[in-house]
Amino acid sequence: MPTTCVSSRVMRAVELNSEYLGVSTLQLMENAGRAIAQEVSSRFPTRSAVTVYGGTGRNGGDGMVAARHLACLGYRVLFQLIGRETDIKEETVLQNWKTLKRMVSSVELRMASDSTLVEPCHCDVIVDAMLGTGARGILHPPISNAVKVVNDSKAFRLAVDVPSGLDSDSGKTLGDVVKANLTVTFHRMKKGLKNAEQYTGEVKVVDIGVPPEAELYAGPGDVEIAKRPRALDSHKGDFGRLLVVGGSETYAGAPSYVALAALRTGVDLAVVAAPERIAYAMSSFSPDLITLKLPGDHLNTSNIPQIKRVLETSTGVVIGPGLGSHRDTEAALARLFDLVHDLKKPVLLDADAIGAYGASKIRFDMPLVLTPHPGEFEELTGKKPRIELGEKIEDVKKAAAEKHATILLKGAVDVISDGTRVRLNSTGNPGMTVGGTGDVLAGIVGALISQGIDPVEASTAGAFINGAAGDIVTRQKGFHMVASDLIEHIPQVFEKPMIHKEIRNEQS
Repeated sequence: MPTTCVSSRVMRAVELNSEYLGVSTLQLMENAGRAIAQEVSSRFPTRSAVTVYGGTGRNGGDGMVAARHLACLGYRVLFQLIGRETDIKEETVLQNWKTLKRMVSSVELRMASDSTLVEPCHCDVIVDAMLGTGARGILHPPISNAVKVVNDSKAFRLAVDVPSGLDSDSGKTLGDVVKANLTVTFHRMKKGLKNAEQYTGEVKVVDIGVPPEAELYAGPGDVEIAKRPRALDSHKGDFGRLLVVGGSETYAGAPSYVALAALRTGVDLAVVAAPERIAYAMSSFSPDLITLKLPGDHLNTSNIPQIKRVLETSTGVVIGPGLGSHRDTEAALARLFDLVHDLKKPVLLDADAIGAYGASKIRFDMPLVLTPHPGEFEELTGKKPRIELGEKIEDVKKAAAEKHATILLKGAVDVISDGTRVRLNSTGNPGMTVGGTGDVLAGIVGALISQGIDPVEASTAGAFINGAAGDIVTRQKGFHMVASDLIEHIPQVFEKPMIHKEIRNEQS
């Protein structure tokens, strides 16, 4: 079992990715509950009295499974539901609750819908399954009353995943907290548990059957944690202002794809800074595109003051799609890199900008994502990435550390690393060799980093979305796609990323 800690949001992503791989939430809940029962049985004799205080969410579901297994092992089990039965909304929890209600001879049930119904218990063991890693905010009755009742008991107290009332990420209290003798936490150590030994007691990490691939490979969970909730009073610009610098007399489509993909991902504004003739063509192509018309046929140093004015109000920038490799452009990129560095804007470098960054001496100290294909990776590092996946991972990891960047190496399996973390993505198909799909990817990732999403998380989610959109197109049209086809499916994948599970199952 790995010893590294995990946050609640990453754990949520891992659980969703497990479901995507075929290990359901119900299976994980079953394994968690069984682990709790086994821990009790290893410490207390059969016929001991066990009271489970369970909430109405997933933590309560774990407790329901534990109660069932303990009854099967011969323990005298009382399950107290802390909350209203009608508040059980999640199907997996509801299924276990219905099962428990049918165990009329082996499990005693009591329900505490308000604080007056929370009963003290006289038992040997208390299982605290009221609140888990998702708990936020100060506790309210009847949960707060139940926590006090648990702490007043002389029974051995076992907390499921995290003691109720403890923030699993920070270790801070949410009011009263269960003071456990033992905390059995699942899959990985939770960050906050190390800062709260006075509440956790002994901490034991147990495996519940999460596939290792759920943490390594991109999945729907990575998309879910890359979403930013939108408040009703949100304003234009609250969800990012992305500047795209690209285009030349030869390549007009690339920056358009980036900007349109960013808009479909949810960025509020996407401005394309492109040579004048190209910018006018983009404006006629789509009224959704805002263009900054730069004098000249390609990016040059005289354009920098004009770009600076827009960059100052942007929350992120994508540089490189369709720029070309003119000498003037290379000099302008050097100036632009200095400007981005000084303004500390999150930046994604693609296409010709990647090689320019590799040749420059500047090293950004703000979020930086590089999205090379193998040839561009060679321009960046001077070496081709090796073919074997394990060796390729090491190449990307080493380069990311040296370049102070998150690198997303595009391929049949995308490799993502910031020099420490490593993620892989296997969505996508050979039809995506068509030009422009990499620009769509840059737009998705650029939108996410402009919204403040961590570069590795943004790259992982973006790679999954881009590939899954391509798989949907291939399902509909075969290998006859164009890049704009992908853009239309970005919202579908972003809102319901589990849609790709059916396609993945078809492919296997």
